[in-house]
Amino acid sequence: MSQAGKGHLAMLLFSALVAGSFSLGGMAAPFIDPAVMNAVRFAIAATSLWVIAGMTKGITPQVFYAPWRYLLLAGLFAIYFVTMFEGLKTATPVSMSAVFTLNPALTAIFGYTVVRQVTTPWMALAIAVGAAGALWVIFDGDTTSLSAFEIGRGETIYFWGCIGHALYSPLLRKLNRGEPALGFTAGVLTAGALLLGVWAFHGLWTTDWAGLPAIVWVTLLYVALPATALTFLILRYATLRLPSAKVMAYTYLTPSWVILWEIALGKGAPPAMVLPGVGLTALALVMLLRD
Repeated sequence: MSQAGKGHLAMLLFSALVAGSFSLGGMAAPFIDPAVMNAVRFAIAATSLWVIAGMTKGITPQVFYAPWRYLLLAGLFAIYFVTMFEGLKTATPVSMSAVFTLNPALTAIFGYTVVRQVTTPWMALAIAVGAAGALWVIFDGDTTSLSAFEIGRGETIYFWGCIGHALYSPLLRKLNRGEPALGFTAGVLTAGALLLGVWAFHGLWTTDWAGLPAIVWVTLLYVALPATALTFLILRYATLRLPSAKVMAYTYLTPSWVILWEIALGKGAPPAMVLPGVGLTALALVMLLRD
């Protein structure tokens, strides 16, 4: 299999893992502060990766060069994750995942600005189709709300986090210096844990950890390990093998995965009027992956 093919398979797994964060996060969000939740998830994920990196020779002197890179990249993801959990307090997982599908458009802009990756007319058309599908899902297929463009508070908050997420991929490509993936990712996660630890210092000490419901602990472990440590590695792996816009194209699958997660968790399927929008996002993925 070609390197590009491996990158595509990696991003398929990425989209499925990310989708679980929306469904589980929506169930846990009312019970814990978003900054506290993400400070702990970054710490758990960073510790896990440092251990694995030490066992697999993934730590080299290059990993510790220019640590400011880790702070910059971690800051973008810290903003993204905190706004995600804050948005899930008022928005549905399917709607939030639709906002996430706006990332290819944002990534295409940042991809050109940061590393001069050009978006072709075909890719621009695919992004437009995906954006249309995302808006359809966000407004539940309600043309009245769509024409008034009344976006919910949760979706608005999360959109600002998606800007940070979209900037991460091309910026990672620019700042990468050939370090081992495990060591590099562990550095980013450690920086994220430090940034959020300072931000949420008071909440970390005042949270009643023993009184938290089980869903918070399940969500915390899921978002710390599969949805953070593993997806960080996947994103770095794919970013070095695919153009940034194609990496982010897989976000178009997220609403479909979220719907499956919601059904599996017993929360039912979304209204039928939402499905055409999901179909458009899937069409956009196919268009973007066409060479």
